[in-house]
Amino acid sequence: MNRRILIYAVIIVIITFSLRASNNMLVTTLPLIAKYYFHFSSVLIGVISSLALLSAFIASGLVNSRLTSPLRREAFIISSIAYAVIFPFFYFSNSYNVWILTSVVGFSLGMVMPNIITSAGLFQDQKTRERMLSLYTLALSTSLILGPLIESAILLRFNLFQAFLFFSIFAGLVALSSFTVKFPNEDSEKRIKVNTWNNHGFRLSIFLNLMYALPFGTLTTFGGIYAVDSFHASYSLATALFGMFFATSFLGRLMMTIFPPRDLGLPIWISASLTIVGLAMVFLSNSLIFYIIALIVLGIPHGLTYPTSLIALTRSFSENERNIANSYFSATMTAFTSFVPIIISSLVSYVGIRYSFALLIPVSLAFFIAVLLSEKRG
Repeated sequence: MNRRILIYAVIIVIITFSLRASNNMLVTTLPLIAKYYFHFSSVLIGVISSLALLSAFIASGLVNSRLTSPLRREAFIISSIAYAVIFPFFYFSNSYNVWILTSVVGFSLGMVMPNIITSAGLFQDQKTRERMLSLYTLALSTSLILGPLIESAILLRFNLFQAFLFFSIFAGLVALSSFTVKFPNEDSEKRIKVNTWNNHGFRLSIFLNLMYALPFGTLTTFGGIYAVDSFHASYSLATALFGMFFATSFLGRLMMTIFPPRDLGLPIWISASLTIVGLAMVFLSNSLIFYIIALIVLGIPHGLTYPTSLIALTRSFSENERNIANSYFSATMTAFTSFVPIIISSLVSYVGIRYSFALLIPVSLAFFIAVLLSEKRG
């Protein structure tokens, strides 16, 4: 790896780590605040969790995908700064202004994240490009391990609201790094129409992520509450559990960074099998230790599904088409996942958190069958 690539790899790691660490802190801490400080119902917890994702969908699918490269870069920088400015205001949040703050942060995220994916995949050499994409997902996993552990340590001495002030440092790094992120040249990004859904790689990527979207959305929204209510974990411990979950995710992405797969079949089968096994283990958990083991198992498919999807996308689209494909991929996934907390909160209100995990098993299995059909038709 030459010096130029190495420097840009560091930039991608910094902005990805900072954005995902702060954003994950928001999506896992907000449900705890909503339940134990604002006393929201399960349905309202789902709605507030969905709001950020819905705003991100609007930004990614309806705004970012329609902009040319120079305009996207301006919007990217402005959104990164807005993200850094708004994030510390969650310290002052209440049951009223939290809706506005969540909407703005979600919109900023939708303008930033797809462009980081596109930027990481700009390299012409396939091996370098796929390693950079895997490195991007590795930075995501690293942030998701260290972020919860950092917050867990913070919560030993500070409350949930004060934790936002500490994580505002990461939000600030997003704004600072945004000026160095590369965008495609205007000449190589003509306004072209891309029929994404007819592309088997796009369909495979969508179905593969949908297979894991509901379980992951359930974990981030209600995983901490489940640990507190069912196993009497403290806020600090409930937050630290996410670090264990993301540790195995990190290992999966590390392997894909070192050894980019030629055949995507193996990571797909591993992801599907362990998703179903992990969901069954959460349902059957009768102790905190067993629940932790279930989270470790579920961390492996989390680590594999996303980089596998990105590699499938880059192999299926030309450089000129990738920004549009990435934007539509991000928008489609965000649109679906924006309703996940609402769907899950409705389930939880009727059958409880434990049985909600059991009901997700046939859903994940159905999406896995769709993955297999898409791969066969491709």
